[in-house]
Amino acid sequence: MAKPKGKDKSNSGTIALNKRARHEYHIDRRYEAGMALQGWELKSLRAGRINFGDSYAIVRQGEIFLYGASIPPLISASSHYVADDRRLRKLLLHREEIDQLIGAVERRGYTMVPTAMYWKGNRVKIEIGLALGKQQHDKRAAEKDRDWGREKQRTMRAHNRVA
Repeated sequence: MAKPKGKDKSNSGTIALNKRARHEYHIDRRYEAGMALQGWELKSLRAGRINFGDSYAIVRQGEIFLYGASIPPLISASSHYVADDRRLRKLLLHREEIDQLIGAVERRGYTMVPTAMYWKGNRVKIEIGLALGKQQHDKRAAEKDRDWGREKQRTMRAHNRVA
């Protein structure tokens, strides 16, 4: 029997978020990129097996690659193929975007960090953030602002209940 046409919600949604990148970096711009993956990697991603907290994107010969992302293979993956879970994965971007990223990295000292990975249709997309590292005092200030926002919300809720 053929599948009914329409949106398939089983493949939509977030695979992984890199919360550490938001804490460690000021993210200026975000780019959506595709990834060149192998079949066993897609199966692992469908199972939610990825760790890209320590990963970043690098430039090699005018192309951009994801370095340090770990996609461990499933146990049921093929036994005759040795999978490298930390291999370089090519990111698929338009030439203008690649040129912009290379210029920002080489001239202005930016870093390319992955911030999110998600399904878009049946394709895996990765969000690359153009980022500058935060200093320790910047992290403290961000944490202080976040705590103040929470305290302010609590006070407003308590005030609205009384009134």
